[in-house]
Amino acid sequence: MASTSKTPRPASRKAAQSTAPSREILSFPNPGRQRDYLIHMDMPEFTCLCPLTGQPDFATLVLDYIADELCLELKSLKLYIWSFRNEGAFHEAVTNQMLSDMVKVIQPRFMRLTARFFVRGGVYTTIVAEHRKKGWRAGIELPAIRFEPASPIV
Repeated sequence: MASTSKTPRPASRKAAQSTAPSREILSFPNPGRQRDYLIHMDMPEFTCLCPLTGQPDFATLVLDYIADELCLELKSLKLYIWSFRNEGAFHEAVTNQMLSDMVKVIQPRFMRLTARFFVRGGVYTTIVAEHRKKGWRAGIELPAIRFEPASPIV
C-alpha cells in the first residue's frame, strides 16, 4: 500500500540521491488548480513477475490524469513503479492496485492508468483502470482509450 505523503519532505543530499525501490508516493501542490489540464506520462520500463511461473512480465504504463489539489512527484513515482520488479502479480491486480495507490495519495479529478503488457505466449494484454472524482465533469476533452500492442510483432 502506498504512503499518503502530501508534499515532498526536505531531504539531505544523500537521501535525495536514493534510487531504492519504495512504495511511498510523494506529491506537490497543483500550480494550475483553477483549470482542468491533462498530465500525461509514458513509463516504458514496468516489470513484475508472473505469479504462476515467476517469469518477468514487462509493460509500458500510460498514465493520464487531471489533478485537483495535488500532483504526483515524478522521482517517487519512478521508485514506486520500480518496487513491483520482484513481486508476483496478475496484470489486472497490479494495474488496479497502482491506480488505487495513486488516487489515494492525490485524489485527482480524473485518472486513467493503461498497462500494455508485452507479448507472453502469443498474447498481448492491455488493462485500463480509471477513476473519476464524484460529481466531476471534464472541462477538456479526455484522451481516447487506444488499444495497441506494447511492441510491434516482428
